[in-house]
Amino acid sequence: MSVAEPNGARIAYDVNGSGPAVTLIHEGIADRRMWRETVPVLEPDFTVVTYDQRGFGDSSLPSGPATYVDDLRALLDHLGVERTTLVGASLGGRVALEFALLQPERVDRLVLAAAGLADWDWSDEVKRFGEEEEEAYESGDLDRAVELNLKLWVDGPRRGPDAVDADMRAFVGEMQRRAFEIPFPDPPPTAPPPLEPPASERLGDIAIPALVVVGDEDVEDMMQIADVLAAGIAGARKVTLPDTAHMIPLERPLEFNRILLDFLHTDSR
Repeated sequence: MSVAEPNGARIAYDVNGSGPAVTLIHEGIADRRMWRETVPVLEPDFTVVTYDQRGFGDSSLPSGPATYVDDLRALLDHLGVERTTLVGASLGGRVALEFALLQPERVDRLVLAAAGLADWDWSDEVKRFGEEEEEAYESGDLDRAVELNLKLWVDGPRRGPDAVDADMRAFVGEMQRRAFEIPFPDPPPTAPPPLEPPASERLGDIAIPALVVVGDEDVEDMMQIADVLAAGIAGARKVTLPDTAHMIPLERPLEFNRILLDFLHTDSR
């Protein structure tokens, strides 16, 4: 593990392999370890960058204003990476998309796995989850807060815990608990200004090869967002994985890695 210190934060990262750069950006219920099945597949042909976003894994959560996009830019500058493919999952997909819109000259290809959108009007199901998670976290019941995340995002809204690998489920729970345990600063972080216009209204500006991946056992919101992304980004390829929820690279690593490698080795759309 190495450390960079952009924008007042301590950002933990790893670099493996050699070749064209591929940067993997984790979900909001995980950290850079979620790519443990993907890094070994990529590193023979690519320089693979993984990192913990602020407030996750081994990275800090400082006070003051900053954005995940700014942290990514600063990390790439620190590493001397001028151009990279971005592979983002969930929150990481939102970061990858916004970075590609703000710094198009630095992105070769874009992979959005169960990606989010900052201005999405979330369903009552997801809003209710958020309220219950916040209540559990604020009361100090981290076990319940973690389990709420596992039920919705790992199991999926239409499955039970027996539908997924128990070790994988426990691993995601460990990463989520780690994020909950990182000290919250006083004063709290300042919310960054939203991207204007939002990414959802600028998808037509993406002019690089793009891959959208989603699981059919994810929450309905994520499948709808995948449709919006695939329709809005010219030439984007969309893949829906059956019997798969939100943690695509961990639940279906063989399928995800095969699709990813095929996309990375394809010369054009």
